[in-house]
Amino acid sequence: MQMDKAVIAITGGARGLGLSMARLLGKKGARLALLDLERELLDVAIGTLCDEGIEARAYATDVADEASVAQAFADIAAEMGSVTGLVNNAGITRDGLLVKVKEGKIEKTMSLAQWQQVVDVNLTGVFLCGREAACQMVESGQGGVIVNISSISRAGNMGQSNYAATKAGVAALTVTWAKELARHGVRVGAVAPGFIETEMTSAMRPEVLEKIARGIPLGTLGKPNDIAESVAFIFENDYFTGRVIECDGGLRI
Repeated sequence: MQMDKAVIAITGGARGLGLSMARLLGKKGARLALLDLERELLDVAIGTLCDEGIEARAYATDVADEASVAQAFADIAAEMGSVTGLVNNAGITRDGLLVKVKEGKIEKTMSLAQWQQVVDVNLTGVFLCGREAACQMVESGQGGVIVNISSISRAGNMGQSNYAATKAGVAALTVTWAKELARHGVRVGAVAPGFIETEMTSAMRPEVLEKIARGIPLGTLGKPNDIAESVAFIFENDYFTGRVIECDGGLRI
């Protein structure tokens, strides 16, 4: 896919991995539509990108809400033209054990709210945004590329029943959509990051981060740009579809 002038929507685009992706794709000539829940963060991100000569617009969106997503994509089409690219990056965590046991007694369980919040954003949000983007790509006749952000946690990770389930679901959606949409000129791929230096990991205790790094064959956490480059590869490689790139420093060797 030619990046120059391509309209690419990025969910969770106001910070962290999303903003890093926006910066790299923007430098390659893409016109960016950043979707995020927090308007103030969006405005800051747009200002930063525009200062770097990157064209970007902000769309305050709740990816878990069907009406909000439909309105955002309608606005993008009206203001920027039909999307030719989408990065489904928005995601949250609400970690906890399925059952926490102390001295043989159940002390706490993962609540339905913890489960549902993560499913709503990480899986339903991917579905809603992917559906809207696919409609525009097909109806425009231009085709396009959808990139979903999964995680190495999709294989299962203690304390993350909700998160792991959604990221496994995202990987399955990627393969399903790739098969369904290929005839319409739409490619679909995914990136499964390992431990990356983001706001989320920076909140962890230093000794915990050090222990994690020791378990990574390359010996260090990844950088946001490592994931951005993986995303860019999927966009630019016209024979890539239906596969998940694991970018994790060899953690799952």
